[in-house]
Amino acid sequence: MAALAALTGSSTARAAEDPAKAKQPAAEKPKPPAKPDGYIDAHVHVWTPDVKKYPLAEGFQPSDMQPKSFTPEELFAHARPCGVGRIVLIQMSYYKYDNSYMLDSIAAHPGVFSGVAIIDHSKPNVAETMRDLAKRGVRGFRLAPGNAPPESYFSGDGMEAMWRAGAEQNLKMCLLINPNALPIVDKLCEKYPDTPVVIDHFARIGINGAVADGEPAQLCHLARHKNTYVKTSAFYALGKKMSPYLDLQPMIRLLHETFGPQRLMWASDCPFQVQNGHNYRDSIDLILKRCDFLNDDDRKHLLGGTAEKVFFS
Repeated sequence: MAALAALTGSSTARAAEDPAKAKQPAAEKPKPPAKPDGYIDAHVHVWTPDVKKYPLAEGFQPSDMQPKSFTPEELFAHARPCGVGRIVLIQMSYYKYDNSYMLDSIAAHPGVFSGVAIIDHSKPNVAETMRDLAKRGVRGFRLAPGNAPPESYFSGDGMEAMWRAGAEQNLKMCLLINPNALPIVDKLCEKYPDTPVVIDHFARIGINGAVADGEPAQLCHLARHKNTYVKTSAFYALGKKMSPYLDLQPMIRLLHETFGPQRLMWASDCPFQVQNGHNYRDSIDLILKRCDFLNDDDRKHLLGGTAEKVFFS
């Protein structure tokens, strides 16, 4: 005790001798990064040629990566000259359930990226996995039936756990589907009305070269579910697949009339939008300049406001 008193007394005496030291303020907490200005691209994939640090999933080879590299820096070279300041990263299938590269990219660029992850919903503790990823900047989870029948893909305990957790944690179910899955999705939206849902790429309507009669109306039927959103995106892959993509205007107009601009968001789907003669500016310009039925307020929602609410709030 004597030693403790002596130590305390000596430190008190030194503080009295130097009042500045005695009143040192607590260290300031680091300030969050400033929100980048500009538009938001709601759908982009990134990957790295460094397959040693970020191994590809089983079944994939480096030769499958086309282009060989599309890092955040390569993305910025296309996006920033077009006024895009923030971007939603979508986990690339090359990595499957290993979201490491996407998560590291989010961490390396604070405030710039939000993420949509892929997880194995057949594993236990799905809700806990989703919660852990949300702490690292993930705001949604990609669900993609691929060639599987939609009825079987969107069933099972793990899938139900994901949709329940989506409602509880405000995490989005981001669906890469074909039009044949729309009736199943409609039923899921009825069953889980509080789960936010984002339909990628117009539900791939027009992927075969033409917009089939009835399919846009089927997509618009989902507008009755208040937590359902649609990405107007992947113009390079739909309809005539030719810039300036004017053949997609009627579908965008119909979605605008049914969902409203507050539930639509533009996205490029890079790097695929900048391959095979397509470019980034033509994608954003379809919304920014060529859809004359959109007013300035509509464009604010499609080019940023909706994505900010869904993926950055």
